[in-house]
Amino acid sequence: MTDIVLIAHDIRSTHNVGALLRTAECMGVSHIYFTGYTPYPEAPHDERLPHERRKLSSQIDKTALGAAKLVDWSHETDIDELLARIKEQGCVVAALEQTKDSLSLPSWQPPTRVALIIGREVEGIDPSLLAQCDVTLEIPQFGKKESLNVIQATAMALYHMRFAPKP
Repeated sequence: MTDIVLIAHDIRSTHNVGALLRTAECMGVSHIYFTGYTPYPEAPHDERLPHERRKLSSQIDKTALGAAKLVDWSHETDIDELLARIKEQGCVVAALEQTKDSLSLPSWQPPTRVALIIGREVEGIDPSLLAQCDVTLEIPQFGKKESLNVIQATAMALYHMRFAPKP
């Protein structure tokens, strides 16, 4: 089975973070890293101001429904260091983003260990981060809209990684 970790970078919405925790737990993600300005649940030894961490945790839990207690997660301050560490551990780093070089998600065969980066809801993943990825994946779309909600797209990618036929 593929070992999947998620990197949620610069996700703005606490509701998206909660939905991500819930989706990741359902799909057996081994760890979520919250980076950049992504809000994250309250943690032991949390250095944020008490009122700030309580407010954010409350908002996240509205959609997480307790999943923050069921999936391993951490907050990382340096995404570049995190990516280097993950690559040293043998993870292929994949970005979920539309670019001219993206591979179609259905045609991609997930490796044994993968770290999936998801990014900003409107602007997408910063090009400097895309340059550090091993592969960029895109979900084919057939309607007039050019994008999906970041959590819907992540759910589709996780489902593919879990259930893609093995060669």
